Amino acid sequence: MDIQIKIDHLRNHLHGKKVLVAFSGGADSTLLALLVKEEAKEALAVTMDNGLLPANCIQEAEQIAQKIGIKHRVIRGNYLKDPAFEVNPPNRCYICKKKMYQKLEKIARDEHFDGVIDGSNISDLLEDRPGIGLNLEKNIEMPLIRSEITSQEVRKVLKQLNMDYNPSTTCLATRIPTGKTITTQKINRINYAENLIKNLTGLTIVRVRDDDEFALIEVKNIDKLVDKAILDHIDSELKTLGFKRVALDIGGYDVKDEMVIYKPCKDAKNKIMFETELPYQINIPLTCQELGKLGKVKCSSEMGVAMLEMGEKNITIFSKGKIVARRVKDREDAQELLLKVLPCLRR
Repeated sequence: MDIQIKIDHLRNHLHGKKVLVAFSGGADSTLLALLVKEEAKEALAVTMDNGLLPANCIQEAEQIAQKIGIKHRVIRGNYLKDPAFEVNPPNRCYICKKKMYQKLEKIARDEHFDGVIDGSNISDLLEDRPGIGLNLEKNIEMPLIRSEITSQEVRKVLKQLNMDYNPSTTCLATRIPTGKTITTQKINRINYAENLIKNLTGLTIVRVRDDDEFALIEVKNIDKLVDKAILDHIDSELKTLGFKRVALDIGGYDVKDEMVIYKPCKDAKNKIMFETELPYQINIPLTCQELGKLGKVKCSSEMGVAMLEMGEKNITIFSKGKIVARRVKDREDAQELLLKVLPCLRR
């Protein structure tokens, strides 16, 4: 589907509503806030400062909201005071988002908004994001997913509109492996290390993974780091923070835009096959209920498989996360089919 058709669909959906936007200042929430400001009857962007965000993140969110012209509010809390979050369980992001959305929902109720909307895009469904499960539980609306807008399309539209956004809004707790306790000391040294590297190199996207005494640096453009003087300085600074070893991920940090990969089909003509591997398991019974809205479904909970027929096209979903599209014309056709299916998946 053409991106302009998707944006028009999104505008129509937002038109005339009174909505509260969960706003980080990142690409997704910036596009959503921009369209809400133009289409909604009334809008408020709310940023949650949980004490775990990169340096200047809140300030940049305020500046972006001001440029958009949308009413903006910052609410604050210290999530490190919550023992359930501090122990860093696998559902850490779920806990964080639940705390945040409880506050946003209260604002929405108290001030008579139609509801809270979230900037999750459809590419997020290809990643392991437990927080999206909370959106489904609480019926938090995700308009970008509803309009089948991908992360690549979000960035493309913002570029066309000459609209700035903060490329680094990910919570610093995500730099610490699950199961390792999140402490104020770790958060502070991650924040310091990432800010140091940004200032030395001019890079905007920097991740410093903190695994106790080991620091792993990920950047989008590794060329700006491959300088002995800079590397020596970073190594020295990070070791004063308590790291014993400092390493650079030579693969770098990048956004993956390829949604499906081609797999030749051996046994029949006109049965081109594409597939994708999701990093999470799928609840087949719940997913089958949703898939029934799209076409004819065959479901086997025992085998962990769901098969959907949409016209001549076929898509098979496995509980372990693999999705296979058959009888499609090409990659674009397979991707369009995947975009229809992703919002139906349940964990």
